[in-house]
Amino acid sequence: MDFNKQVIEEFRANNGRVGGYFEGSRLLLITTTGARSGQPHTNPVGYYPDGDGRTMIIGSAGGSPKHPDWFHNLVANPLLTVEDGVFTYEAKATVLTGEARDQAFVRAVEADAGWAEYQAKTTRVIPVVILEAVSGGPPNAKSPGEALKLVHNAFRRELELIRTEFAKSGRTLGVQLRINCLTLCAGLHNHHTGEDMAIFPFLTDKFPEFAPTIERLRAEHVRIEQLTTELRAALDNQDADPAVVLAEVERLTDELERHLDYEEAQLIPVLEAAMS
Repeated sequence: MDFNKQVIEEFRANNGRVGGYFEGSRLLLITTTGARSGQPHTNPVGYYPDGDGRTMIIGSAGGSPKHPDWFHNLVANPLLTVEDGVFTYEAKATVLTGEARDQAFVRAVEADAGWAEYQAKTTRVIPVVILEAVSGGPPNAKSPGEALKLVHNAFRRELELIRTEFAKSGRTLGVQLRINCLTLCAGLHNHHTGEDMAIFPFLTDKFPEFAPTIERLRAEHVRIEQLTTELRAALDNQDADPAVVLAEVERLTDELERHLDYEEAQLIPVLEAAMS
């Protein structure tokens, strides 16, 4: 419990980043309702993207004989709160069974053989749970500028994780790594669409002299969309060479990092002025 408390505090203080045992890992905080107590309980859990805004978590409990308490809580009450370091949202949990569970667990093992080691330690079938958001809100930020930086850092973090996962992937491109890349592409598309349709018109209307900067940012969005389209095309090849796909990821990373740096330098002062 002391270990969990330390991880939770560090996670919240550093927008989802932690050191120590979980450094460089995919991590969420989930708050479930106690099956017996009815009280809220928060736990750090590893996760993988599951596509279409869903998230997969696994009740390994380090291979112990019993399911983790949070799993029993979700069985009793599938509604929970999820913190990803940027957003806090309500979600509904679905416990996978049968072939769906087995296929998802295989994906996880492809991504990290440690899951198979946990399963080998116990006679219980390690559960796989899908989380799907049912409500949410804006980023956990005190200002629009801070919110923009939080979202951008989440993309930087995801690219960092994906590149690390490629380094561990070997000669084949696993299903989970494909999903991670596709989820990133979808997230970028949604973020840039939101800026194009809402933030940019608002700023252009309030600060007409800022229009040339907005046009440059729009053009950069088009370029990044082209790169994500090319990455998706590489991922569509079932026999894709990981090195070829990684090269597309690196091209996207280089372009995106320049774009994010420029956008922050230009937009954050204007956003803060617009809201002051």
